[in-house]
Amino acid sequence: MTLDPALTQMLSAADLRLLAAAGGAAPSLHNSQPWRFVPTPDGRGLAVYADTGRTVPLADPAGAAVHIAVGAAVFNLRVAAGKLDREPLVRLLPEVAEPELLAVFDLSRPAAAAVPFGRDLYPAIAARHTSREPFAQRDVPEAVIGELIDAARAEGVALAALEEEGVRRVVDLTTEAESRNAADPARTAETRAWLRPDDGTAEDGIPRSALGPQDHDARVPMREFSGHPPQGPAQPSRRFEALPQLCTLTTPGDGPLDWLRTGQALERVWLLATLHGVRLTIWHQAIEWPDTRWALRDPAAGPGHVQLVLRTGYGPPGAATPRRSVEETLGDRGPVA
Repeated sequence: MTLDPALTQMLSAADLRLLAAAGGAAPSLHNSQPWRFVPTPDGRGLAVYADTGRTVPLADPAGAAVHIAVGAAVFNLRVAAGKLDREPLVRLLPEVAEPELLAVFDLSRPAAAAVPFGRDLYPAIAARHTSREPFAQRDVPEAVIGELIDAARAEGVALAALEEEGVRRVVDLTTEAESRNAADPARTAETRAWLRPDDGTAEDGIPRSALGPQDHDARVPMREFSGHPPQGPAQPSRRFEALPQLCTLTTPGDGPLDWLRTGQALERVWLLATLHGVRLTIWHQAIEWPDTRWALRDPAAGPGHVQLVLRTGYGPPGAATPRRSVEETLGDRGPVA
């Protein structure tokens, strides 16, 4: 039997570790990191599973946030494949009978392009962090926003930069959803369950040093993670930007494939924004309630499903959050129940 000369060598242990570390650096709701990476039997690919033991069920009852997180990890794997000079051929949702298997990578061929995404996004994987800090009173330039729109479109997702009226509508909806969350003991307990100490021992969740402040003027609705006394020490307050600069990510459908594409678009946009020095915060609160999520839509834009709200701007990069070890996320077996 003659082997195809285009086939590359099997992935080495170092290659697999590089891939898993890149995938594991993706964003996820409450830094839950709901993924597992499994080498394919031929040694030249990687299967990506949802880790169903790491869900946030009240905030994400349909599992959309899990799929978005795994989609973001898939995009990081695509970027890291280029670092290994391999072409990432990806099949999403490859097995109907195995719903937790969300993607399979074939990395058997050499890379077709030296810079597959137009820029080297790999350094941004480690530099990308959520910033929950106040941003400067300075808009992201239209040229940069245009690049972010093109990046999302390349993944089949529409990124819309909101005008003032849309920003105020989304701020009001997010404020309402945040108030509902704060009034719901089960939801606040679920959120607080992902808080971690600042002693460096955690591998997931959000350390208190990464929470960020609340808006002193109560205009920018940042998520309250720690709760109000006596539930926990209140987060400090500072003055935020007068009117945040917001974008939405919208898909035509609202199923697992749409969610995976949203995750890839999110990470492609975020890595590119990081190279431009633009910071991002994900506002997820209004996504968590069906009525506020429906009201996020811009009726003038036609039908669609808003998957995420992004706050953009210039400011501190945000604190790094802990990551699960490669030994934990890279395995030789399927999903964890």
